[in-house]
Amino acid sequence: MTPKDILLHLRLPFSFFLMPVYWFAISQTPNWDKPKAIWIFVILHIFIYPASNAYNSYFDKDEGSIGGLEKPPAVDKKLFWASWAIDILAVIISLFVLDWVFALMIFIYGLVSKAYSNDKIRLKKYPILSWFIVGFFQGAFTYFTIILVFEKNFDNLHGQILPAMISTMMLWAVYPMSQIYQHAEDAKRGDTTMSMLLGITGTFFFTAIVFSIAFAGFFFYFNQADFLYLLIFNFPTLVFFGWWFVRVLKNSTQANFKNTMWLNLLASLCLNAFYIWLCVK
Repeated sequence: MTPKDILLHLRLPFSFFLMPVYWFAISQTPNWDKPKAIWIFVILHIFIYPASNAYNSYFDKDEGSIGGLEKPPAVDKKLFWASWAIDILAVIISLFVLDWVFALMIFIYGLVSKAYSNDKIRLKKYPILSWFIVGFFQGAFTYFTIILVFEKNFDNLHGQILPAMISTMMLWAVYPMSQIYQHAEDAKRGDTTMSMLLGITGTFFFTAIVFSIAFAGFFFYFNQADFLYLLIFNFPTLVFFGWWFVRVLKNSTQANFKNTMWLNLLASLCLNAFYIWLCVK
């Protein structure tokens, strides 16, 4: 593999899709400061998430489109070692610029993400278990990883449980949608993903139900004004989701890479914009 191939498999733009959890946590942290917030952002989105993408790419060896990469280059052992090197570097940097708790938690996150893809464990082949674990670690676990950098009084963390669980619910909703175009590719490897279990139409219904539960959580957590702004910011995502579902009902081939990436991009843009608005309002 060339350095360019490795860089492509890091799928740095894909980190944007996981960014809402970061901005939500920052927006709900009264004691955050800019230097630490910047370091957290860099460590998560430039190191941890890309390293996880690379490790996943090495074991999956996809020939078709994957999240954030339409035509993935062939992989070899260099990608495996690159993913580990980036993870270790992230932990070392965290120890020096943040604290040992953050370093430990991102180390745990890295191990779990590797268990998802590793051919000896491969959580990915267990649809419900992988759905649960991915949603929890990319959602609530990451949320608290960020919060704990700024909040050292554990007695004050009770108020963060609901937003942390909302973060997980949002990931539980979107996770099957990210798999909807990969049924054939996953079946070739012997994996049964959550989306395959649900079917194409079932994936849309499942996502709509879990999103509704997440938004019910937002309703109880936010005041009425903020909840109204949440709906306004996310209205384009809801429109696109409904439009895409109608197209898929007419022609199942519309459940493809292009439309999935458009949904991910739009949902991330809308949520990031809302959470950033919460930070600066």
